[in-house]
Amino acid sequence: MTAQLGRRDDVAAARAAALAGLDTSRWPAKLPVRDRLTLLFDPGSFVEDGLLANARSEGLPADGVVTGVGRIEGRLVAVIAHDFTVKAGSWGELGCEKQIRILERADRDLLPVVYLVDSAGGRLNDQMGFFPGRRGASRIFHLQVRLSGRVPQVCCLLGPSAAGGAYMPAFTDWVGMVEGNASMYLASPRVAEKVTGEVTTLEEMGGARMHATVSGCGDEVFGSDGEAIAAARLLLTYLPDSFRDRPAVAEPRPPALPHWPDDLVPSDPNQPYDVNDVIDRIVDEGSFFEIKSGWATEMVCGLGRIEGRVVGVVANQPSVRSGAIFVDSADKAARFISLCDAFNIPIVFLQDVPGFMVGVAVERQGIIRHGAKMLVAMASAEVPRFTVVLRKAYAAGYYAMCAPGFEPRATLALPTATIGTMAPEASANAMYANRIAQIEDPGERAAFVARRVAEQEAEVNLLRMGSDLVVDAVVEPGDMRAELVARLAAADGWDRTRDRRHHVVSPV
Repeated sequence: MTAQLGRRDDVAAARAAALAGLDTSRWPAKLPVRDRLTLLFDPGSFVEDGLLANARSEGLPADGVVTGVGRIEGRLVAVIAHDFTVKAGSWGELGCEKQIRILERADRDLLPVVYLVDSAGGRLNDQMGFFPGRRGASRIFHLQVRLSGRVPQVCCLLGPSAAGGAYMPAFTDWVGMVEGNASMYLASPRVAEKVTGEVTTLEEMGGARMHATVSGCGDEVFGSDGEAIAAARLLLTYLPDSFRDRPAVAEPRPPALPHWPDDLVPSDPNQPYDVNDVIDRIVDEGSFFEIKSGWATEMVCGLGRIEGRVVGVVANQPSVRSGAIFVDSADKAARFISLCDAFNIPIVFLQDVPGFMVGVAVERQGIIRHGAKMLVAMASAEVPRFTVVLRKAYAAGYYAMCAPGFEPRATLALPTATIGTMAPEASANAMYANRIAQIEDPGERAAFVARRVAEQEAEVNLLRMGSDLVVDAVVEPGDMRAELVARLAAADGWDRTRDRRHHVVSPV
């Protein structure tokens, strides 16, 4: 198995394989399309459409794409699977028509869609078939956008996804890529060199690891087709069939690590720790499915279960860049929150945030605009939201992680929590900078600063926060999971606001 990006990825792949009932030791890295479908669907459940497409043309069986409907864990799911042995899985007129027809059916019947992508893009000797018309590639993309938020769309990128076809994975909710085989690019290295003079490699420009760690276009890296397909099967167990439904409740399991050590969340706000150790004590054992584990790692996002109920987790990661929110981590959180809201998944925010990153570089990257996207996604989400302040919650980062003004169902805090515009030390130094500079004696200066810091700490202490209804409860660490279990159950009757507006105008 290829070395994975996050510390849980090998465990997740093994869980996925066990769920699918597959023996990973027998999987070659790259499989023929029919074997891929055998791994994807429950035995004997696949019903194919358009098998005889282009049967009069030699060398074009099924026109290079297999479409149809099968069952995954008993649920009906539509599939588009490119056949790389037929003209490199390229798209022609009838291949586009087949993909359009299955997406139209998914839209009509509200079926989740799995994409097994392995395509060199449009078939250049059939440009009039795939490119300019009403039933070409643009119609495929239109239908993918129409399906977005209506049904889950999951992509296993098992080979190339080239040129305009690279947008097929981009429109889906999750992209698992096979290292060494999968690639995603608008132009090949050869074309890029001709156009820009830039000399590069396919892996550097569009490989799996690059997209999963740099661009954010990929969600996870796998070592074989089978691992990616098994992970897609597993992901679908967290998602409902459509926006009209709620995720299925599974058999409850205790957390992997029920004991909460006293120093798990250090009281020193500057001491790093791994927020995954907190997540392990809140969600059911083995249930955390991390999303984009290798990208913008100062933010952890993923799906898990609490007493069998599916939840989304959005957590700051103090062990990476202090958990500050950067441009990419704001985008990562915004997209994940939108996914949860689309498919009726409650969200738990785990706050330990010093704020948004500051400085010339991030301002030029548009940190305000990207932060606004996260705030818009969070504020627009109508699913039940719960905020847990683990330690520090400072500045606009506190807002973005679902502060009380954004109407979470509850704001809970550990005894280690501090909420404020900034750390008490920084606040005191900012407020009294001139006075501090005027004190010449070092001892007197230190004593003055200590008094001012104590005043700031008193201003933002938890008793004050609870008294003023900023937090709803201060919860001992060992009781936090039980508190969330009770509050999730109490929110069961939630419903959406009707006819408020079409949608927000999102920041770019």
